[in-house]
Amino acid sequence: MPTKFYHPRYWLVWIGLGLLWLITRLPWLYQMRIGAVIGNLLYHAIPSRRKVSCINLKIAFPELSNQALNKLNKKHFISMAQGLLDAAQSWWGSTKRLEKLTHIEGIEHIKTAQDAGENILLVGAHFTSLEVGGRIIAAHTPVDAVYRPHHNDLLEYLVAKERNKHFRKTISKRNIRQMIKGLKDGHVSWYATDQNYRLKGSILIPFFGVEAPTNPSTARIAKMTKATVIPIFTYRLLGSHSDQRQGYLLRILPPVEHFPSGDDYHDVSHLNHIIEEQIKEFPEQYLWSHERYKHYQKENKDFYKNYLRKNPEVNCQ
Repeated sequence: MPTKFYHPRYWLVWIGLGLLWLITRLPWLYQMRIGAVIGNLLYHAIPSRRKVSCINLKIAFPELSNQALNKLNKKHFISMAQGLLDAAQSWWGSTKRLEKLTHIEGIEHIKTAQDAGENILLVGAHFTSLEVGGRIIAAHTPVDAVYRPHHNDLLEYLVAKERNKHFRKTISKRNIRQMIKGLKDGHVSWYATDQNYRLKGSILIPFFGVEAPTNPSTARIAKMTKATVIPIFTYRLLGSHSDQRQGYLLRILPPVEHFPSGDDYHDVSHLNHIIEEQIKEFPEQYLWSHERYKHYQKENKDFYKNYLRKNPEVNCQ
């Protein structure tokens, strides 16, 4: 380990990671209860993110009353905190415990594509259990995982070390060429591209009816590599939905048909629709605190600053 990580400026990170490691030693339901406490604290401690997620939720579910909206927003913050513990579970949790918590739907879609000799691109979305979903799928097939590097050097070093134990290869999102090469070589790749994308080549695609800058790379990569695109999502089951199971549900959908079609707008809109349908089933577990609509139009760059002014009937507490 680089000696710089023993510097006092990293001590708080060490303490935080140490606490997370200790929590992963507890029974899973205890971990989720701790996550609920942390989430309630975060809901009150980060008003700027609370407003962003409230606005996003209102866009997605315009029929909600202010009371229902803020209740769902609080559940989202609880889910975010539990997602942090899910991530810790993926880094340091035992394989035996994780297997007992895992429920998988649709693994046959990957097996069928592999048996047919197809290149496979697994496309996910930023639900709060995304990280642990990667470890679950990696236990069933070798996977190249595309990830976003952390800004903190120590966190990036330690998390990369743990990820590399489970994935065939980890690839920075800044190195998509490596991902493309892996796909052409027959490796299964897994990534998510549903966050705000303002770089060159982005296109405006409706997400819950409002245009958002979107990355069209999934369609382009699939075309370049002749890959079969298979949607994959991970949800946390606490026995509170119609599904009374507890643990993690890894849902693998059938391959996207006629993809790519040659029309980026149509293809990405189709993927957004698939993601929207999954969000509706587990609405609190999507990452609403992300500024999905920021800079959605050149003439209205600060979408979140202006939204509540234009919609005074929305009360984000």
